[in-house]
Amino acid sequence: MPATTFLFVPGDRPDRFGKAVGSGADVVILDLEDAVAPADKDTARGHVEAWLETSQALVRINAPGTPWFDADAALVTARGVPVVVPKAETPGVLAAFREVVALVETARGVERAGELAAVPSVTRLAFGSVDLAAELGVAPEDPEPFAYARSRLVIASAAAGLAPPVDGVTTDLRDDERLEADVRCARRMGFGGKLCIHPRQVEPVRAGFAPTEAEREWARSVLTAGASASTVDGRMVDRPVLVRARRILGE
Repeated sequence: MPATTFLFVPGDRPDRFGKAVGSGADVVILDLEDAVAPADKDTARGHVEAWLETSQALVRINAPGTPWFDADAALVTARGVPVVVPKAETPGVLAAFREVVALVETARGVERAGELAAVPSVTRLAFGSVDLAAELGVAPEDPEPFAYARSRLVIASAAAGLAPPVDGVTTDLRDDERLEADVRCARRMGFGGKLCIHPRQVEPVRAGFAPTEAEREWARSVLTAGASASTVDGRMVDRPVLVRARRILGE
């Protein structure tokens, strides 16, 4: 099953790296971008480099065009680790890395989602809703303005044969109901995971993207009936329905 929980940890907090790994997140992302102040970028890169000598993680580098991009890119290339490229807009930039999660968080990136997903080194698209909200002048907690952008990422991922995209962060760590609502919204839109900014978000996100027992029961009944059945529980069964049932059960 594709990963559903992606946990950021600040690159300048090496004391948290091990805790992030122990959080149960499917993927830990050592963050050199938003979580690190400009004055601390070089120090953070050193901490990440030291961690990668003995351990594995994804690394979110600084965006192309920033003063830190080249040094960050050199680090992940030398270590051969997967990279999260923020402000992903240009296929050629992504193609320079071996394995990439393309973080789409600008209007230009949304419009080029299909091109980005088609880059051979791209393994997943992720949605940067907070940055896009700032560019568009909308509230990041309101899902309505992002319906188009989310759909673009979902369709681009499917067209390129990628796993469903990863939704952006929920910034309010105290609001469990908001987190659960954001996960439900993303799942309905066709997303398959979510970026997390605190270990306490990991399990609610994992649970929210897992099939419900009712969905599993439906899928089992469909597959038990098999392709020869025309209906299950009064609903038509055809190839797309069988495909969905297999996906729910992870087959």
